Amino acid sequence: MDALREAGAVPFMPALTTDDDEIRQIFAMCDGMLMTGGHDVDPRQYGEEPRSDNVVPNAARDTMELALLRLALKHDKPVFGICRGLHIMNVACGGTLHQYLPSEFDSDIDHHQRPPYDRPVHGVHLEAGTPLFAEHGVDDLAVNSYHHQAILVLGEGLTAMAVSEDGLVEAIDRPAGTYLRAVQWHPEFLYTVDEPSRRLFRSFVTACAR
Repeated sequence: MDALREAGAVPFMPALTTDDDEIRQIFAMCDGMLMTGGHDVDPRQYGEEPRSDNVVPNAARDTMELALLRLALKHDKPVFGICRGLHIMNVACGGTLHQYLPSEFDSDIDHHQRPPYDRPVHGVHLEAGTPLFAEHGVDDLAVNSYHHQAILVLGEGLTAMAVSEDGLVEAIDRPAGTYLRAVQWHPEFLYTVDEPSRRLFRSFVTACAR
């Protein structure tokens, strides 16, 4: 909330609901939507059964956010995702996920750091020609990391804007739309000390203001 406010937005958080009419009212109230971190995305949403007891979904949240994302895709409303936000956006576009990274992806990179969270723990490489590269003007960023799911198969119409040192997709974009982007790291923890994180929020708010 503070990061959005500092970037010029007037943020609010709606109550959790699975009612179609309420979801449509919430959607109509927003100039754009930020999909935050949090619960795991239920593997059943992309046609799989859970393979780990460490996967802890929230069925109501999946239902609400997928409905909002499908409305956003239909009406081309700006969306910015953080961590789980990236995962649910990928699923909404037909992609799949690593259900539980520690048991499915061998890496020496720390993707689930300990506090404090306002410090980087690994790097990401920005792909040339993407909006993220254009806005930051560098090849690499140092980021924090706190997740145990990740993109396995990229959703339809999405492109990877950043990749971690061990090959995970760390940021996505949907070029066909006005603004549908997400990052796997947590700029809401970094923005007080990190200009690239502040730039992410300003980019989203600017898209909403249009």
